[in-house]
Amino acid sequence: MYLPIPSQPDCVSAWREAVRLVDVQTEHQAYNVIIDVADPTARANLADPVVAAHDAFLLAWNQKPIETVANTIFPASLYNRFGAPAFFDRFRDNIMPRLPRRSDNWSGYYFERMMQMPQKSGASFNQLWDIVERIRDPNVRALNKFEISIFDPTRDVDKSPYGGQCLSFASLKIIGKGAQRKIGMTAFYRNHFYIEKLLGNLIGLGRLMSFLGKEGGIAVGPLTVVSTHAQIDQPRNDGKNSTRADIAELLRQCDQANAKLLLVA
Repeated sequence: MYLPIPSQPDCVSAWREAVRLVDVQTEHQAYNVIIDVADPTARANLADPVVAAHDAFLLAWNQKPIETVANTIFPASLYNRFGAPAFFDRFRDNIMPRLPRRSDNWSGYYFERMMQMPQKSGASFNQLWDIVERIRDPNVRALNKFEISIFDPTRDVDKSPYGGQCLSFASLKIIGKGAQRKIGMTAFYRNHFYIEKLLGNLIGLGRLMSFLGKEGGIAVGPLTVVSTHAQIDQPRNDGKNSTRADIAELLRQCDQANAKLLLVA
């Protein structure tokens, strides 16, 4: 059981096509949805009119804005300001203490798990910087061995009625040789809200890939996302659910913004 989404050139197109195809499924949900984005750094900020229209909808329903969702995966502004590896320390010392934690085990930021995954010894392991150093090392020949774990069964399996981490795992590959090398990523989500989260997730993953590529000295390749369960969710605000008509209006506005952009181009 799977639902392939035709490969798309950028984050916005991938989000819109995935929403379109999942929306027509029974109960507006699907399993093992496969999304492929050729350039996950393209159309990936609020300057894009579709991103801006979607962001306005989320804010109207008191949901996390797209930049906030993207920042849970990769804090791009912090990286741009302080560079690597200094921004890891800034995130740990300045940002994490101020985050409202969902539990003792997790702040709600996937980036936290990526940069300090606990080990048996009690020390934490920076998965991202280890990947950068191995990409840089010409003696590393295993180009299909760059993995990022988010889900931790020793901490995340409980009887809570609420969800936890939706992004479970990411696998990266070095594609091509020499100057043509690119980094590609496949990310696995156990559960995925396509209205509240998907576009911000795609943007955040693209920024993470951009960081790994820049620091590793290679280009950014394609992003593939596997949503093992995907849903066209209806955001809530103060106990009130958005309606199917609200979702249809959001999509209409996004399509209108996209049409205007294409006319200008």
